[in-house]
Amino acid sequence: MKIISRYLSRSAIFMLFMVGLMAPAGSAPLEQLKITGFVSAADWEAYRTRFIDDSGRVIDNANGNISHSEGQGYGLLLAFAASDRLTFEKIWTFTYTEFLIRDDGLAVWKWDPSATPHVTDRNNATDGDILIAYALAKAGVGWQDQRYTQAAQKLAKAIGKAAIVKNSGFPFLLPGVKGFTQTDRPDGPVVNLSYWIFEAFPVLATLAPEYDWSAVWREGIVLLQQATASRTHLPADWMSIRNRTQPRTAEGFDPEFGYNSLRIPLYLLRAGMADMEWLKTLKQRWITDQEGVAVVNVVTGEIRERLTDQGYMALPAALACALDGTKVPESLKVFEPQFYYPASLYLLSLSLIGEKYPQCL
Repeated sequence: MKIISRYLSRSAIFMLFMVGLMAPAGSAPLEQLKITGFVSAADWEAYRTRFIDDSGRVIDNANGNISHSEGQGYGLLLAFAASDRLTFEKIWTFTYTEFLIRDDGLAVWKWDPSATPHVTDRNNATDGDILIAYALAKAGVGWQDQRYTQAAQKLAKAIGKAAIVKNSGFPFLLPGVKGFTQTDRPDGPVVNLSYWIFEAFPVLATLAPEYDWSAVWREGIVLLQQATASRTHLPADWMSIRNRTQPRTAEGFDPEFGYNSLRIPLYLLRAGMADMEWLKTLKQRWITDQEGVAVVNVVTGEIRERLTDQGYMALPAALACALDGTKVPESLKVFEPQFYYPASLYLLSLSLIGEKYPQCL
């Protein structure tokens, strides 16, 4: 409690107790999930027809038309939010048959339509696993379908068993089972803080209470605080935590706040953690810089790229809305999807605003 209170306001801590994030694992029954849909029919249709084929494969059209477990998870989550049970079932069927082929119950991370076989790397991606389990749990309750609940529980237990490990006695999430531990690489363990999908942890704790999801949540907050204590106040996408108190950029990765880390504030907001001090610092950076969300070198502060797609611009809009009640710009009110990833961020951001901050619309 003392560790967390350094980073969150008293009201935020109270809220986290209320939603179960700081309560003992398993204390929040699945029936308490808030089942609502905040993706409009028109927005969902634009997304579905562009990025989801009839087999239920979610297509990353900016990345060689591959599919990955993250995309299948986003697709499931958004299909549920849009109350599209038919598409949800298609996505789940494809995910079950094509991704959940590992012996440990986790999903492979990548499916390539141009490769034979389509799965050439059987490693998992823990964020994809979490998104899939979380979406299944929501659907199991919302549509009263035990198939989804049972599949969610099986996956949650597999995540807990394979992806939660300890560093200096503190539990954290491996980005993937292979390639990121102390034995896998000299600067290991390596983490990606955008894989902490905070809103899902209370649900995972109910599905698999034998694992300490609350401690994993706390460690994510501590690591984020340490990673943003630098001059740029930005976390790198991939970080070595061999020295837990001084995380640094992992070897072989660019020292950048990039396509991964830019979704961390969205995940914090969706979990109701708008009181984190770092979000205020980031909002100031994003509001001052009107030329797009920047990919930034976290060491030098140099901007490598600006991301101006509507989906990326929805991130600072959601942050300004949550922190200051700022209205969503008119340019973001009509969904014009071009690429899978920013389009997914757009719907996740606008669904958040529609649910928690409708006054900003």
